[in-house]
Order: sequence, then structure tokens, then C-alpha cells
Amino acid sequence: MARLRTGTGRGTASRVISGIGAVFALIEILYILMIIFGANQSNAFFGFLKSLAEPLALFFPGLFETGNYNISILLNYGLAAVFWLVVTGILARAVARY
Repeated sequence: MARLRTGTGRGTASRVISGIGAVFALIEILYILMIIFGANQSNAFFGFLKSLAEPLALFFPGLFETGNYNISILLNYGLAAVFWLVVTGILARAVARY
């Protein structure tokens, strides 16, 4: 006879939260890479990715101005990616615990 797993959805919820944070960070990282490697900014995919990455970056764009555009993008959007990973990691742990 098959055994059914009994338990709460806390584990599933925490995995979903972590997954959302990973997707947000991946969007930021892809945007960084496209800027650094000189993607065609008039391309539709680039425009779509930019429309996702800019709102997800929250208050980080413009936080550091280094004088080099690529390094500024790397720092500002990279911090946004790290922010999403940290915040969703904390939320996932809180959900899994309680």
C-alpha cells in the first residue's frame, strides 16, 4: 500500500519563495550580462528584459556612480540581485520554521 506524505505546506511554500527570489536575481544577472557584453539595446528581448530588471532593482540604480557605466551597472544591479536572494532566503526560512 502506498504511503501518503502528511505534513504542512511550509516546505513547499519556502521552496516557492526561494524560487521566486532566484528568478528575480536571474533577471538582474541577465540584464547585467547583456549590458556588459554590449547587447543591441533596440532588440525586443533586451527591451523586455530591461522592463523586468529596472522595477526589480528597486532603489539600487544610481546608488553607486563609479564613472564607468559597466561597473556602475554591475554594482547597482548586482546588489539588487543579492538583495533578492537574501530577502527571499530569510522569508523562506521564516516560513519553513513557523
